[in-house]
Amino acid sequence: MAKGLALGRGIEALLGPEASDDSSANAQSSEISIDLIDANPWQPRSDFKQEDLDELAASIRSFGIIQPLTLRKVESTGRYQIIAGERRFRAAKSIGLSSVPAYVREVSDDKMLAVALIENIQRADLNPIEEATSYQRLIDECNLTQETLADQVGKKRSTVTNYLRLLKLPEEIRNGLRDKLISMGHARAIMGVEDSETQLMLFNETVEQGYSVRRIEEMVREYNDNQPAEPSNPDAPDDQRPKPKKSQTPEEYKALGNQLSSYFGTTVKLACTAAGKGKITIPFATNEELERIMDILDSARQRKADA
Repeated sequence: MAKGLALGRGIEALLGPEASDDSSANAQSSEISIDLIDANPWQPRSDFKQEDLDELAASIRSFGIIQPLTLRKVESTGRYQIIAGERRFRAAKSIGLSSVPAYVREVSDDKMLAVALIENIQRADLNPIEEATSYQRLIDECNLTQETLADQVGKKRSTVTNYLRLLKLPEEIRNGLRDKLISMGHARAIMGVEDSETQLMLFNETVEQGYSVRRIEEMVREYNDNQPAEPSNPDAPDDQRPKPKKSQTPEEYKALGNQLSSYFGTTVKLACTAAGKGKITIPFATNEELERIMDILDSARQRKADA
């Protein structure tokens, strides 16, 4: 099955193959005055922690800037804008450097946003919300489809989709994910319920109690198991009202269903009769999610064959 393309594919597609690796032997950097450099107006990173900048500044003071910045020259002003390397720029400026090494690229205004976003996605440690926001901006402002976007950033479409789903979470949860109060795994588990009030309840309990991702998945399953099959309409005739959702699965089968859900990373439904007959349902929402499930099954089959 197709895997994600190598990192650098997006920059190569936008600027040509020579720009996909600035560190190649053919690339030449120049010393650019810090006073001539402006921050990137399309910078996707919003969180520059002072402690991290201080550590980077100490490293630059000792060893210099090992990886040059990537800039573009604005011909109308003679100044430069940062495409990649704003943390290095800020750290260098804080210790009084007068110039920094940089690669200068010719990038038009209409490509500047895409280049900046893709450079940061590939090379910077963006938090999940910043990364998700970058994906959404590329889709909205650069007219990219999810499939094209996934190709350009070298990731599976299902990965891009999972990040974009984070933006639908309540703001408090998005902030908690940004501030590392919860992990990406916690957030994905919380998205297993649809209403925002329950999502916030799960988030707050996770922060307060230190719940694991697996515990949140169990809580989500318990919550969903207790929900009606569909909203009831009191004015509907009796024969048109939804039947109450039954949950008569023996505890040992529930435990097995939980194990399978954890293994496949989705809510596996296991139903059985008293005679022991039943079925296992592994749901998927997209072709990419089906591909992921099939990869898991293929790996398990291979391990069994090798045993």
